[in-house]
Amino acid sequence: MQALFLYNTLSRKKEEFKAINPPFVGLYVCGPTLYSDVHIGNCRTFTSFDIIYRYLLHLGYKVRYVRNITDVGHLENEDAGSGEDRIGKQARLKQLEPMEIVQRYSFGFREVMSLLNILPPSIEPTASGHIIEQIEMTQKIIEKGYAYVIDGNVYFDVDKFSKENNYGILSGRNLDDQLENTRDLDGQDEKRGRLDFALWKKAKPEHIMRWNSPWGEGFPGWHIECSAMSKKYLGDVFDIHGGGMDLIPTHHTNEIAQNIGFCGAAPVNYWLHTNMLTLSGQKMSRSLGNVFLPVELFTGMKLADDSPSATPSQAKLNGKHPLFDKAFDPMAVRFFMLQTHYRSTLDFSNDALMASEKGFDRLMESYKTLRSLPASNVSSEDIKALQNKCYEAMNDDFNTPVLIANLFDALRIINSVNDKKSTLTQADIGLLKKLYEDFLFDVMGLKAEEQNTKTVSVLGKVVDMVLGLRTKAKADKNFALSDEIRNKLIEAGVEVKDGKDGSSWKI
Repeated sequence: MQALFLYNTLSRKKEEFKAINPPFVGLYVCGPTLYSDVHIGNCRTFTSFDIIYRYLLHLGYKVRYVRNITDVGHLENEDAGSGEDRIGKQARLKQLEPMEIVQRYSFGFREVMSLLNILPPSIEPTASGHIIEQIEMTQKIIEKGYAYVIDGNVYFDVDKFSKENNYGILSGRNLDDQLENTRDLDGQDEKRGRLDFALWKKAKPEHIMRWNSPWGEGFPGWHIECSAMSKKYLGDVFDIHGGGMDLIPTHHTNEIAQNIGFCGAAPVNYWLHTNMLTLSGQKMSRSLGNVFLPVELFTGMKLADDSPSATPSQAKLNGKHPLFDKAFDPMAVRFFMLQTHYRSTLDFSNDALMASEKGFDRLMESYKTLRSLPASNVSSEDIKALQNKCYEAMNDDFNTPVLIANLFDALRIINSVNDKKSTLTQADIGLLKKLYEDFLFDVMGLKAEEQNTKTVSVLGKVVDMVLGLRTKAKADKNFALSDEIRNKLIEAGVEVKDGKDGSSWKI
């Protein structure tokens, strides 16, 4: 078997992947904060790690994939450790319980994940469900001397930690550089150092979510949840931790510090990070008005009621954004995302999505053609070599763009055989089918064309047209043709029901 190499943010180079306890692999990915609809950046990150998860499974690893849900502790101004809890704020504005906010957006998040055919994680823990673990970890960090308590708040002492450890090992920035680039922020007066961060926050009287702790009523900081939950389900040291690259300088840096402060060991062997998104070459930002949600891009989606993350005009679009000519099938969008390496910037544009949709349709059509290829006694194509190239691509840090290029080489072979310009043996046709099933469907997680909403819509129109011909046949008293059409539809799995208002059908 070829070795798998992945780019480790920690070492800033590609390294051969060696599991701690093969065939078992521990994978942790930072999940969403569910105070609004999931955004397209989340989709890129979770799609990328879905590919990584799928490929590890394909290689035979037994993966425990943990992806958390943040439902408490993520403040508006995280750098200063101040402001309202993001979910608590939405609960206050809407006069709902915080868990009502979480539940509402959980449905939308999981719908988007399902539409993109993203496999669910092995465990999906919530921050609010692991308060005890976060308190216990915080207590231990205090005992080890890496945290201090001030008026019911517990802060991690970055300066103390940095005297013994490299606090910026993940980001590559030294402490002086980080201090120089850190603004003086309100709400930091009681902290000993500007880089110190909250492990536990004292709840103000108006704060909705609060729990008892040794330091009084309060709630956990944002960073401690991932350390506590990854330790609980994957151990003190595990294989892979992932997330968006925006999490490197603060969230993931603080996770490493917390874990070392807790048990003296770095928590993760391989750190993987996805890159940012742009739209037509511009960085996505609300100030530029170019941020969009999956609901504005996908066919067949609706925003959660009264979504705080979308304007009324956005809520009415339901699959149509003014920057795009049309809505796109989620599978075409997934395919578009995979055409760019997960560590490279992904640029959304109307032209790129349209071209990607055409490419996706060509691959799906070639698979249909593959199933009816004629076999020969001799092969003029080397399918085994193509299969090896597919593995080489994925073993090179999950290089899906190169994998897709290899699949288009397979498409060329299929068309050549179909046009009788080359030949394949039955064994090589079987190998080609396996290549598609392994890489296009299993690893890349794309669905066959007949499963797509676009195809379902087209087939629906065809059935309606056929039923129209049957209605005309009945009007012409050509009952034999009418019965034949009905029987043929039934044989094809289409149930036809005649009523006083005409004929209807279902599959």
